[in-house]
This record gives sequence, structure tokens and C-alpha cells, in this order.
Amino acid sequence: MERKWWHDKVAYQIYPKSFLDTNGDGIGDLRGIISKLDYLKALGIDIIWLSPIYKSPFVDQGYDIADYYAIAKEFGTMEEFDELLAEAKKRDMHIIMDLVINHCSDKHEWFQKALADPEGEYADYFYFREGKNGNPPSNYRSYFGGSCWEPVPGTNKYYLHMFAKEQPDLNWENPKLRQELYNMVNWWLEKGLAGFRIDAIINIKKNLEFPDFEPDGPDGMAGCWKMVESVEGVGEFLEDLKKNTFQKHDAFTVAEVFNMKEGELPQFIGEDGHFSTIFDFSAHSLSDGEHGWYDAVKVDFKKWRETIVNSQLEVQKAGFEANIIENHDEPRGVSRFLPEYARTPAGTKMLGTVSVLLRGIPFIYQGQEIGMQNAVWNSIEEYDDISTKDQYHIAREAGLSDKEALEVCGRMSRDNARTPVQWSDKEHAGFTTGTPWLKVNSNYKEINVESQEKDEDSVLNYYRKLTALRKSPEYKEVFTYGTFVPEYESTDNVMAYYRVDEEKRMLIAANFGTEPVELKLNYPVKKVALSNMKKSQVGEKLQLESCEVIVLECM
Repeated sequence: MERKWWHDKVAYQIYPKSFLDTNGDGIGDLRGIISKLDYLKALGIDIIWLSPIYKSPFVDQGYDIADYYAIAKEFGTMEEFDELLAEAKKRDMHIIMDLVINHCSDKHEWFQKALADPEGEYADYFYFREGKNGNPPSNYRSYFGGSCWEPVPGTNKYYLHMFAKEQPDLNWENPKLRQELYNMVNWWLEKGLAGFRIDAIINIKKNLEFPDFEPDGPDGMAGCWKMVESVEGVGEFLEDLKKNTFQKHDAFTVAEVFNMKEGELPQFIGEDGHFSTIFDFSAHSLSDGEHGWYDAVKVDFKKWRETIVNSQLEVQKAGFEANIIENHDEPRGVSRFLPEYARTPAGTKMLGTVSVLLRGIPFIYQGQEIGMQNAVWNSIEEYDDISTKDQYHIAREAGLSDKEALEVCGRMSRDNARTPVQWSDKEHAGFTTGTPWLKVNSNYKEINVESQEKDEDSVLNYYRKLTALRKSPEYKEVFTYGTFVPEYESTDNVMAYYRVDEEKRMLIAANFGTEPVELKLNYPVKKVALSNMKKSQVGEKLQLESCEVIVLECM
């Protein structure tokens, strides 16, 4: 495998709106991010991914971009962004941004020109189609609910939007549009950006016939992803994008890819793949409900373990994936993947260790390093997230009571990850001196950065040791390029694996159960590299307490 500059890096996702507010308007800003670069450096972070900071009406939290070349005033100025790039570079850190090019905002100049002249050239930057017998062109339901087709005022046409109606899809079949997007991507890379996290990219390829599909809900519609899954040829667009942009700059790209077809992984992340890496969402998919959040199952340990093992074994044949416990679109991992008894500092450290030492690029989401958890939500009015509101209504229509629907949303809402970072036990968790845009999690007095900085046994200080271990001269090679080999798969409640290369064999073993377990070691132990219970030596057998994780260097 050709070695790349990003292979041994640890990444961190910032959701700027909720990271740190320095001007008291209740919204996080670039100045807040700049002020915390040393904090992130101490955490062992090399790559920082910023969720969208472009000019936007914020219908979908900035994933509706009105100007690809402008910073939203809520976050700051382009001068401050340039300062962030320069300050990150001084610390040998890399900044990547979100790239949202399946759709833009309906306030974007291109769409406004398209509406002004529905027969003109800008209409072909989008999918303007005539309706059928007074109905939309097809029966697609958008990702956020409701039809994917919105009427174009004053015409018998509709435009396609697979997300919110304020997010019209861009027509990738149009070479002029593609060139506009490539110019924009290169502009950012020439500015000094290290790469991109690429949003919803599989959606760019459409079946231009827009055929109807068998309805899969009482609304008579079918999920738009059925069209995405049935169409061929997205790879040609992705290669064109790579060759015209990323490849020229040796950029790091991590794509959000759902709906990949069987056997396609090497094309996406292989030696000459479309992207550097893609996120591994396999464990997160375990709690997908058939009809929505209301029939989502809780994550079962055995299935979770099997899913991660299978994913790791499959991926290492092709390249690297990016490993996450949580992100801005998912609930908090501690609340999702750990049973209630394990939602403790020990359990949090255990989950973090299992994730960060897997083969692939570890992504830590803001607040994960202190063990932030899902919030308690008292009413649907407390939420901001467009998707949560949609899922609440789906749950109520399915017959759930208000209380039951709120319980479902409390478990699954994206807003759980978007509550402000808990910096201290002061008012609003030290996030802002104003009124936060989204409520602060009520547990901020117990879980916050300031108190964990002072406690050498805290989750934060453990995460620092964990990333330091992964990147240390002694172990960097095996944790970057070592093979993943599962172990103790038939032992209940134990998640364990080796990372192995020609020089070293590392065992990572964790007990997710309530009772202690004893494991027979298959290789003699040279040393304990890390333990969340301060274990310094191990005999011929390994005793693991409930929520204990250990990293052993074996012969």
C-alpha cells in the first residue's frame, strides 16, 4: 500500500455552532475554534473537520449553502478563517471543511436565476421537470419527509429536492455546473485547506427518467434512496471530481457514503479510489427502524460486535475507513452503544478505546472526549432539528402517545450531538455569555472540560493517553498499518481484537458485561500498554472487571 500523509492521523469533528461562542450571541464561532487549538493539539488531534460555515439561511444547519465562497456572518469573517488556517498550520494541524455539492440553498444565485427564467441556462443547473397528470413527476419521498418535488411558481414544472424543499438538487449531468463546482473546490484547496468531508455524495447520480417505485408507506410514496440504489454510473462523476480537484492537491477526502453496491468498496477507498476514506456507519445502521425512529431497535451487543468485526475484516482488503462513535447526525455514542450500567467514566473509556484503536482513521466528535451524553428533552418545542420534528410526527401518526414519541426522539435525535460543548460548570456550561441557540445538556455540572482537566483519572485525560498511544513512535506503525484480527468472539460480552504487523502484536480486550470474565491468553504478555483501571501487569490469564478495557503488547 502506498503510504499517504493522512494514514496515521487522528481527526476531530467540530460542529461550529455548538463549539464555543466568544461574542455572546449564543452561536459558536471561528474565534472560539481558534482559541481552542492548543486544547485540540493536547488531545492529539491532527485533522479538524468543520461542519458547514458557509453563508446559509440555516434551514438544515448550513447544509443549505447560499454562497460557496463566503463565510456565514454568524461564524465570523474570511479573515478569521484565514487566521484559523494559519494558526492550525503553526501547530502542524490540518483543516478540512464540509463539501455539500449534491444540493445548494434555494437562496443561491443559481437557483434564483433558474426561478427567474425556468427555460434558461440556470434551470439546467437543477432538475426542472413537468408534472404528470397534475401530479409531481414521480412518487419520491424526501429524506426529511414529504414529496421530493416542489412546484416551480408560474409553470407546470417541479424541481427536485431529496432533502428539504429549500435544498434543490444540483444537476451533475450539466458539464458547466460541474466546472463551477470544481473551480470552487480548487479555490478552497489553493487557499490552504487540506481536504473535505463530502456530504451525501452518492445522491449526485440520478435516473433521469425518474421512474415511480412501489410505495413503501401510507403516503403512497417511496423513499428517494430507492432511485439512488437502482441507478448506475456514479463512479464516473466521482472520478471526474477527483481528477479535476483533490488529486491535484494531494487532498484528504472522507466521504459520507450510504447505498454503496455490493463489491464497490475498492472503487471508493482502494489504492486509486474515489476518496481517501469513507465513514463506517455499519454499527449506526443497527438502530435503523423500518418505518422511522419509532420502530428502531436498541443496539444489541452481539450484533454490534459482529458488525464491527465483519466491517473491519472486509475493509482491510480494500483500504482505510474512518471510524466513529458519533457525529453531528447521530445521538451520543455513550447513550447509544452502552447499556445503562456502563454509561460511566470506565464504560466511556472502554468504548473510546475499542473505537480509536481499530484499523482506520479515528474521528472524535466534539464532546466525545469528555463523555458527553444524550440530553433529556421535555417537549418537541425544545428541539431545533428538522429531522427530529419529522420523526416525532411520524411516530404520533403511527399511534404513539406524546410521551412515547418524545422518548423515541430523545434516544435518536441529532440534537443530542448538537447541544453546546460543556467547557465548565459555569452558566451555560461556559459555552456562551448569552442565550445558547440550543439548550445545554443539564448534566454539564458533572461532565465538563474544566473539571476533567484537573482530574488525572478523567475521561479527557484518558483520551489524551489513548491518542498518544496510537501515535507513539513505539506503536504508530502497528496501529496504523497492522492487520485487524478478532479474538474471543464466542465469549459473551467481550469485544476483543489484535492489531498485528511483522514487529508487534497488540491485544485490545473489553468486557461490556456486568460480571467479571476470565480469558485464557493465547500469547505471552510483554507489557500493559494502556488500561482504564490502572492495571500494570497481567498473568497467564486475563481477568476483566465489568467495563474494563486493556491494551496488551503480546509476544
